[in-house]
Amino acid sequence: MANDYREAHGDDAAVTEAVGKASEALEYVERARGHLYSLHQLIGRADLLFEEAGELFEEAGQAAAAERLAAEVVGRNVLDGRWTFQVVEEFDALYHDVVTEVVRDLEREFHDGERHVYEAQMKEQRRTTGAPGHEHRPAGAHDPSVETD
Repeated sequence: MANDYREAHGDDAAVTEAVGKASEALEYVERARGHLYSLHQLIGRADLLFEEAGELFEEAGQAAAAERLAAEVVGRNVLDGRWTFQVVEEFDALYHDVVTEVVRDLEREFHDGERHVYEAQMKEQRRTTGAPGHEHRPAGAHDPSVETD
């Protein structure tokens, strides 16, 4: 990999910035997807706890409360006809997978498939060559071909 990212990927700063912006947008999509998985796990756990609460009401002689939880809450859809796993799957199929494919295609087309070229250029502009903690790459003690400066 070249030390100077502008040399390796041409000097079309506008294209590199555009690919970088698309990549940044994808990072936000990934974060949103993570939140959907959090929702999925949190609601799943809540559903199991509601079921346990119903069992405890039953043991406490409160059959009406147990039945209400079982009938109205446990196993309930969170959206029209869907549990959270279906929400995640629909998001993946309709949005996440397509967005990811488009951004990766842009990276292949304009940056030979390399990711984070915009950030790599920023690092090169901001680091102090030769200063500790500002190395181009990890020292690569086991691989002498790794660039360090």
